[in-house]
Amino acid sequence: MARINLLPWREWERERKKKEFLINMGAVLVVGLGIVFAAGWYLDGSIESQNDRNKFLESEIAVLDEKIVEISNLKKKRDELLARMRVIQELQGNRPVIVRVFDELVRTLPKGAHFRQLEMKGNVLTVDGTAESNNRISSLMRNLDGSDWFAAPNLKSIKEDDKSMDYGDQASSFNLTFFQVNPNAVETEGTAGTTEPTQGE
Repeated sequence: MARINLLPWREWERERKKKEFLINMGAVLVVGLGIVFAAGWYLDGSIESQNDRNKFLESEIAVLDEKIVEISNLKKKRDELLARMRVIQELQGNRPVIVRVFDELVRTLPKGAHFRQLEMKGNVLTVDGTAESNNRISSLMRNLDGSDWFAAPNLKSIKEDDKSMDYGDQASSFNLTFFQVNPNAVETEGTAGTTEPTQGE
């Protein structure tokens, strides 16, 4: 029987399998590196794209913030203009009333009395004056009470003023308050009821 030596063949087969294994390992390594590189490139691109979006959003937000500030300033200016318009309208509406009030003050002031100081807060008038006698003060209060434009005269103080240059040693200084009312408003209300004037600050 012939003998066949298989050792060289086995050695060759072992070397072939080893080379094939190394080639496969190299191929797997190359493919893995390619996948890692591709994934890194994709992630870098995504991050850069997201950063661009963030920068765009930040710029748009800054523009919107500027517009919001501008809108707030415009609203503030509008409110100021509306307030000024209301004041002007109130002044224009009250102008005839003020003229009428001063005219009525002259009508109610009796002879022998005059006002030194007049102050008006809301619908409350306060006057300081001098009269030649207490009767003149009483006449003034009756005239105020009988006027359609004034109501509820209230004498706060009265004292002798014997050093008065206008009325002599019988003169008296006085301080009184009364309310300004609008007879036209009362007529408009009709019979809905009347309310007593109240002193406001």
